[in-house]
Amino acid sequence: MKIRKAVIPAAGFGTRFLPATKVQPKEMLTVIDKPLIQYSVEEAVNSGIKNICIVLSRGKSSIEDHFDESPELESFLKQKGKTDLLKEVRRISNLAEFCYVRQKQALGLGHAILMAEQFVGKEPFAVLLPDDIFDCKISAVRQIMDVYEQYGSSVVILKRIDKEETKKYGVIKPEKVQSRVFRLKDMIEKPGPKKAFSDLGILGRYVFNPDIFDAIKKTKPDHRGEIQITDAIKRLLDQEPVYGYLFKGQRYDAGDKAGFIQATIELALKRSEFKRIIHSDKKK
Repeated sequence: MKIRKAVIPAAGFGTRFLPATKVQPKEMLTVIDKPLIQYSVEEAVNSGIKNICIVLSRGKSSIEDHFDESPELESFLKQKGKTDLLKEVRRISNLAEFCYVRQKQALGLGHAILMAEQFVGKEPFAVLLPDDIFDCKISAVRQIMDVYEQYGSSVVILKRIDKEETKKYGVIKPEKVQSRVFRLKDMIEKPGPKKAFSDLGILGRYVFNPDIFDAIKKTKPDHRGEIQITDAIKRLLDQEPVYGYLFKGQRYDAGDKAGFIQATIELALKRSEFKRIIHSDKKK
């Protein structure tokens, strides 16, 4: 079945970016000239997905406003003859068909995804975490959508991680199927180097069959009272294969201050107007 829908969880507090996120959603922080969440939306759209559900919490209405029409702004830009900006503002409001649901309590990523069950229905769907920005020739989510279409089972995206990074990511126990494709035999959330099964960590892109919702409902909260999607995927392994794909491209952890700065610099250097200024300054 073709994947037509995506879920973007955006209900977290963004505490790593305080005080900037005290009243502004982390997902609306700008990387160069686009809000963080727009990178995920555009990735989904460029992968052929036109129906997107964004999971929000209280105080994040600016995300809805960003993807909505803005008649006053459009009128102003039209009057001033700023046609390029007018075209861009209209493009953003027409990127996709959006649905918004609220996660009333911070009960974990698994619970946030569960909030989109009614939107998803009985279809396979993609999940994109806006903390991750991918720079790939073929979009990251499209890469795992292709794997899903080949195997018909849920797929997570993977990267090679070092020993210290095993404290930050879910880590899989892999069985190699073909180049870059692994079947998940087991997994563990943030195990640390001594308990890690491998050097393959899970990043913020997934394609799920709708069976994941039952797995989430049966998953017990962790010690913090949160339902982890890693634990739900592990439960899913008991009833169907789940695959991992070692993606091709570059990924930035923009949910971390250092990764956010790295993404801003490296993506800016790919744009001629910024690259020229930076190189000009170096010559002085």
